[in-house]
Amino acid sequence: MSRTSVLITGGAGFIGSNLCRYWVTTHPEHRVTCFDKLTYAGNLSNIADLIDAGALDFIRGDVADAQTLHKAFERIQPDLVIHLAAETHVDRSLVDPQVFVKTNVLGTATLLEASWDLRRRTGRPNLILHMSTDEVFGSTPKDQSFDETAPYRPASPYSAAKAGADMLVGAYHTTWSLPVAVVHPSNNFGPYQFPEKLIPLMVHNIISENPLPIYGNGRQQRDWIYVEDLCRALDRLSRKAEPGQHYNVATGRLQENIDLVRGLCDLTDARLGRNQGSSRALITHIEDRPGHDLRYALDVAKMTDLGWSPKWTFEAAIEATVDWYLSHREWVENVTSGAYRDYYDHMYGRRLSEAATEPTQ
Repeated sequence: MSRTSVLITGGAGFIGSNLCRYWVTTHPEHRVTCFDKLTYAGNLSNIADLIDAGALDFIRGDVADAQTLHKAFERIQPDLVIHLAAETHVDRSLVDPQVFVKTNVLGTATLLEASWDLRRRTGRPNLILHMSTDEVFGSTPKDQSFDETAPYRPASPYSAAKAGADMLVGAYHTTWSLPVAVVHPSNNFGPYQFPEKLIPLMVHNIISENPLPIYGNGRQQRDWIYVEDLCRALDRLSRKAEPGQHYNVATGRLQENIDLVRGLCDLTDARLGRNQGSSRALITHIEDRPGHDLRYALDVAKMTDLGWSPKWTFEAAIEATVDWYLSHREWVENVTSGAYRDYYDHMYGRRLSEAATEPTQ
């Protein structure tokens, strides 16, 4: 009997590398392949030990490259596809929206076509889990939460591109009965997250004693989920998801960005032996970004009905995350290349300079 074949696109990125580690550990009986373009956020060092140990196969390729992707599908013959490959950072989508359209929309269309081509010839894949985002629903009104039937109201080029991809997924299911389910996670955090995202960026800057740029007043509310809990949700969905359905994955606990950053300051200071609260002085409020949604809140009743719930408390997960970054400073230095520093200066440099000339908030 052949081994179950699992294809993870974007498997060298943050969520992808954590999922690869989770899957080869939890399902050693499966044959797992990572397909990744290895952009700035896709780092082969994240999964190199798995490849060297023979636990994970790797194919370098762009999901928008039809020839490479079709060849990969023919070689792998996946039973399960978990499609994570995407451009995901809202700030970058404000700088270069076309990259997001190419990867998130065209890349998803190419993957769907490769999946459909293989399925009509071989019956595989049996299921495709497509990673969306809570941001496609737009800002959630106060004291409400969105279930999976909420209308799409994307506010950024990133969320609009993800919404377009979701629409294609739905069309392939409706038209050709392609077995695709859509996953809407809240904000993820944990090891191997590229330090342009809020939590690793703040930890990195606290360590370096650099300014901590906070958009606007920092009152934006987010639901933070530890990446291992998302991996567990994807595992559950690989066995329980109904094709054509959408599934929200979140914790139900919201907090404001400013409170999150203050907590990171205190936790990191404690770990570094600094005076408690000293890093809070680094917090610098900067001009808010365009189209910044105020609040994301998801109803996770469908996942609860499937028997999933978060295992990690936020407190335990954020401590584990900070400890990981403190013990992997070389990894952070390696991924924050000159290109990243140029991007950081472009996104935050002017705003930080302007904030330095304004009264303290």
